Amino acid sequence: MGNISAELVELDEKRDSRGRRLAGEARRMAILAAYDASGLTQKAFAEREGVKYHTLVTWLVRRRREQPAAPVRFAEVRLPRTRAGLEVCLPSGIVIRGTDGAQVAALVKALGH
Repeated sequence: MGNISAELVELDEKRDSRGRRLAGEARRMAILAAYDASGLTQKAFAEREGVKYHTLVTWLVRRRREQPAAPVRFAEVRLPRTRAGLEVCLPSGIVIRGTDGAQVAALVKALGH
């Protein structure tokens, strides 16, 4: 039987009290950037990179929370004017068209809808 020799290699990785590797901010950001560019599912990417799936998900959630919300943009929409102006289609199949909103509303009310 042959001899087995082992060598302990220090990688200068920081570990928590449970022995889990702690990734620095630069490494975490590099992994997230690689994930964004990979086109892989979270699970497939985590397996490929040797990162625990739940760790990757936690990093993605944290990044989403820390990113500022996209600004809300509004655009003015101009609808083309029709000849009738307003059109109300009632459930009974009656269609009411008019140009004065108050008159159209009064007619709808008078019809009991």
